[in-house]
Amino acid sequence: MSRITKAEIADIVAKALPFAEMLGPEIEKLKAGEAIVRMPFKPDFIRPGGTISGPAMMGLADFTMYVVVMSLVGRVELAVTTNLNINFLRKPAQKDMLAHGRILKLGKRLAVLEVSLTSDGSDEPVAHVTGTYSIPPKTDE
Repeated sequence: MSRITKAEIADIVAKALPFAEMLGPEIEKLKAGEAIVRMPFKPDFIRPGGTISGPAMMGLADFTMYVVVMSLVGRVELAVTTNLNINFLRKPAQKDMLAHGRILKLGKRLAVLEVSLTSDGSDEPVAHVTGTYSIPPKTDE
């Protein structure tokens, strides 16, 4: 069971993540260590050549990793990306994009994750992403 709800994530996005809010992410699946996030297509995401821009795809992947981390550790808003590697595999369709994220390894201070990006309606990945998140130490309040 996830340690954070979709409503709590929506609250974080609305209050503290303006770039994520611009992407308009919609969490379709959320369970401990796994998430599927939809990024609705917007013409603003297109770059020359008619493809969805790399920054939009990286933003979606990074947000998905953030969601997966919080699904395991709870509402730890100060978790941050320490590494993100993306391989663009094929030109995405001008459609919604889906990010399928999962945990590879969770430690006390670091989480290693993987995200596969697909165009809506296709199982063929358009990008493969790996990343590492730093999890701040718990503090006694």
